[in-house]
Amino acid sequence: MSNLFTANPWMRLMRLDRPIGTYLLLWPTLWALWFASEGHPQLGNLLIFTFGVVVMRAAGCVINDYADRHVDGDVERTKSRPIPAGEINAKAALRLFFGLMLAALILVLLTNQLTIMLAFGGAAVAALYPFLKRFTQLPQLGLGIAWAWSTPMAFAAENNELPIELWVVFAAVVLWTIAFDTYYAMVDRDDDLQIGIKSTAILFGKFDLLIIGLLQVAVLALLVWAGLLFGRGAVYFISLAVAAAYFINQYIISRGRDREACFAAFLSNHRVGMIIFIGLSADYLID
Repeated sequence: MSNLFTANPWMRLMRLDRPIGTYLLLWPTLWALWFASEGHPQLGNLLIFTFGVVVMRAAGCVINDYADRHVDGDVERTKSRPIPAGEINAKAALRLFFGLMLAALILVLLTNQLTIMLAFGGAAVAALYPFLKRFTQLPQLGLGIAWAWSTPMAFAAENNELPIELWVVFAAVVLWTIAFDTYYAMVDRDDDLQIGIKSTAILFGKFDLLIIGLLQVAVLALLVWAGLLFGRGAVYFISLAVAAAYFINQYIISRGRDREACFAAFLSNHRVGMIIFIGLSADYLID
């Protein structure tokens, strides 16, 4: 199956051959659903949000490559992507983006009015993010907001309301996204400096690992706070301790700022999200 995805330029444009981004978006979406539903999300919402993650991540990749179509050819890691490689033209990619957004709209129409209203805001943020890297050194903040948007949507879908506690989870997801995407941006930092692309990896400079570490501490603190607000037990808090160990390991392996090591640190966040979800869901299960 992976070979099929790799061989097809449309699959590669949507990054279906590289599911890491889907995982990184899925885990915080599941956190939100479990918090919102006290561990018992409606099956319909679980299916809608899971398929929505796949569709929106694909749409985000397509619009990102469309936005970067004039610079991806100058970056070693991205020059073989379908648009700069000439396998798919820009107009066709844009049509695919709108098709994916239509699919996402159909999914969200199966929920309630509050969730639908929030979805339009999320779609706007997702479409805007790829262009931020030309205007601000904080494009990862835009990505973080797009990544965390599933949190209020999950609460709206499950409860048709937006309790103030959800914004603690929202903030945790935003900061976690900035941290792991800074690792990702460190891989391309030299190329980005040459072509004028902005990122937190460039903004943070020699303090990159220190700031990532501080962001990760803040993420854990916010998730501890969320656990207290939502009445979680020992299993959940143990999962946060395991996540902390993964964060420490990310720092250790990336200290030399080698590209492959930074990319490995980025990939490690899939396990962070998964461990937290396992702890959260197990904690609700035994509650």
